[in-house]
Amino acid sequence: MSHQRCLRYELLGQRGLTLWFTGLSASGKSTICYSLENKLLEERRLCYCLDGDVMRKGINSDLGYTNNDRTENIRRLGEIATILTDMGAITLVAAITPFQKDRSNIKRMHERKRLPFWEVFIDCPLAICEKRDPKSLYVKARNGEIQQFTGIDSPYETPEHPDITLHTANSTIEECVQFLLTKIHCFLSSSNEANYKKTEILNSFIHE
Repeated sequence: MSHQRCLRYELLGQRGLTLWFTGLSASGKSTICYSLENKLLEERRLCYCLDGDVMRKGINSDLGYTNNDRTENIRRLGEIATILTDMGAITLVAAITPFQKDRSNIKRMHERKRLPFWEVFIDCPLAICEKRDPKSLYVKARNGEIQQFTGIDSPYETPEHPDITLHTANSTIEECVQFLLTKIHCFLSSSNEANYKKTEILNSFIHE
């Protein structure tokens, strides 16, 4: 770990960590992310939520929904996440991230920089996501108004070995957030946070 990163972590009193939330549209990714962000801020923890939908209106507004554009969208989100996590923030990324190769690339991106990374799979059946459909996207996709919509006419590749799996069909948002908070607290307290200059911090992975 670089001297600068040690100093940043020491200044903040916490280590950086990326939680990457992947799952179908309407599975609960953004809702969980923003709720978790609020809880962490209440605890005086530096954190930031990168919402894939919001990012597509800004830095990724030049991208469409071809496979190549989806990959570039995720690459940019990954680069931003590593910067925030290197700074010492708990970075929460909510993005469908439908392809395994893109998720693997993001994980390797963090590993190369020796930054902790958790892949969080928001597991919710397509039928329930369609029933929720807060933006009527599934209806539009079924009617042919939206092309290449994940889960309808574009595939979602289920994560092979996610670090955390949350079943939002059977769990409330509050239960999911509390579960994640407990894991984050364990991560932050797993070593003496006052001794960053003396301790090499490696990737931490939670397997459920």
